[in-house]
Amino acid sequence: MALSKTVDLTPVTVTASPTRRLVQLFAGLTLYGASMGLMIRSTLGLDPWDVLHESLAKRTGLSFGTITAITGIAVLLAWLPLRQRPGIGTVANVVVIAVAVDAALAVVEAPSGLPMRITLLVLGVTLNGLATAIYVGARLGPGPRDGLMTGIYARTGWSIRLVRTAIEITVLGTGWLLGGTVGIGTVVYALAIGPLTQLFLPLVVWRDTRNRCPA
Repeated sequence: MALSKTVDLTPVTVTASPTRRLVQLFAGLTLYGASMGLMIRSTLGLDPWDVLHESLAKRTGLSFGTITAITGIAVLLAWLPLRQRPGIGTVANVVVIAVAVDAALAVVEAPSGLPMRITLLVLGVTLNGLATAIYVGARLGPGPRDGLMTGIYARTGWSIRLVRTAIEITVLGTGWLLGGTVGIGTVVYALAIGPLTQLFLPLVVWRDTRNRCPA
């Protein structure tokens, strides 16, 4: 995703309001899982990782959330040679999103009409951008997939854009070949998620103000 260069996302250790940051983290991850459920129910196309998740869920018979968690754990294992360190947000990402997406799929039915499907897609993508900003803004550790991206970047020196693009093209292609849903929603997500996250992030990012002097 394209994040604002003016927003500092370096992990921090602060003692003030840890409960607020944890609430923000779990709220963001829960909303993220719910937004995934809305996009799935729109049946108009998914983001690259969810194309892979859906294809694996179809082939294994496991729930979407279960596949999401298994994939997250597999990606975490790929962190080992990259010497990435998980945080509480990393572990929560695997668990909370898996539970939230299955819960959303249990209560939201797939609509039959195209207008409602478009509505679910737009709502899902918008909420996904907000949710990403909320949980990233808590600065309690990257998700497994974001950590893989930054780990490869740190080890290779390639640009973040190149690393992310390479990962998502690989994931998208694999998921599509295995039967995942690729469509207009995939394109909408790719174009919108970066600007949406950048729009919401300054509103929710946690900043350490302990050493700042008053204006």
